[in-house]
Parts: sequence; C-alpha cells; structure tokens
Amino acid sequence: MRKIIIFLGPPGAGKGTHAKEVSQILNIPHISTGDIFREAVKTQTELGVKVKEYLDAGKLVPDELVWAVVRDRLEKEDCKDGFILDGFPRTIPQAEMLDNYLKEKKTTPKVVYLDVSDELVIRRLSSRRVCKNCGAIYNLISMPPKKDGICDICGGELYQRSDDQPEVIKHRLETYYNETQPLIDYYKNKNYMHTIDAEGEREEVLKKILKVIEE
Repeated sequence: MRKIIIFLGPPGAGKGTHAKEVSQILNIPHISTGDIFREAVKTQTELGVKVKEYLDAGKLVPDELVWAVVRDRLEKEDCKDGFILDGFPRTIPQAEMLDNYLKEKKTTPKVVYLDVSDELVIRRLSSRRVCKNCGAIYNLISMPPKKDGICDICGGELYQRSDDQPEVIKHRLETYYNETQPLIDYYKNKNYMHTIDAEGEREEVLKKILKVIEE
C-alpha cells in the first residue's frame, strides 16, 4: 500500500532526523522542499529559473509555483510506493493542492505532528553546532563531538549558526505558530493528524512514529 507521510512540528522537533530514519526503514524518498528548491535552481530547470526570479527579488514564491516544483518531484519513479514530505505544505492553498493531487491517486496522507515544548526546542537548537568545513551537525546535549569544537569527520571547526541563538529561536517559534496553526487545524478537521510526544529518546519517538504509520 502506498504510504504518504507529512511531517509537521516546530523547528528543532526532529522532523528532518525522523523523516530520514523512516525513509530508510520504509524505502520511500524523504522529500525536503528546501532541497528540491535548491536543486531546481542549481540545475536551472524551467521551474527553477522562475523560483530564482522570486528569491532574487526577495519575494515569497507563490503557492502555485511551490506546488509545481513539488508535484514535479512527486511524479518521479521513486515515489510510486509513497514518499515523506518535510517542509511542505506550509499554507492552506498548498495543502489543498496536495489533497486534490492525492485524491486523483486515490490515497490519503498521514500527518505526523511532532509535539515538543518551546523550552526543549530552545535547548536543542541553541546546543546545535555545525562544521564550517563539511557541514556535519552536532548537538552538545545529545550528539557531542569527541573533541570539543572539532568535527569528528574532517577535523574542521564547529560553530553556532546565528539563527540558533536563543532570542532568534523564540522569534522563529512565534513565526512558526502563526503560520502553521491554520494548517494544523486543517488536517485535524480532516482526521489526518496524529500528534506524537517527541520529547523522549530518539528511538522511543521513532517507535511511536512507525506505530502510527503502520496503523
């Protein structure tokens, strides 16, 4: 049976991490809209050129164009057994476009909402460190480097991203709740939503996610 999974949750909830794990277990692609946007722009596809025009002008990419890029990716052969979406949809119109597409395919999504407290998000994200050289990500609480400030993989210097400062994180959370609450209500009304307490150990949270998906 085709599995369509949408991950929602605040920044730092573990969406990307768990989406990658579930993707490997179920052998279906993990589609991050950030990644496919970057790829489309880099390879200068027709849609990528249009996206770049908006980005260069500092404008929001319209929902129809966002959906066109996503739909293009969903039509690829590796999505025939299902896919995981991370970072899409972000708005009600995007959710409606996806729903109409899935109706044509006679499938419905499972929406997994990873619920974590603001305090934990701030603690997790402000503890994140990134390698300047190879981009590897560490967490001083849950996944520290073997040597303080040094990347295990390439020996590069680790740094804290400017958007991982506590005050910036608080602002990111406010923006997230304002933008995402309508989407949460939309999926709750359709009975697609499964809320998971994502504050426990990574393995425990993964078990809960897999249980919801297999139900």
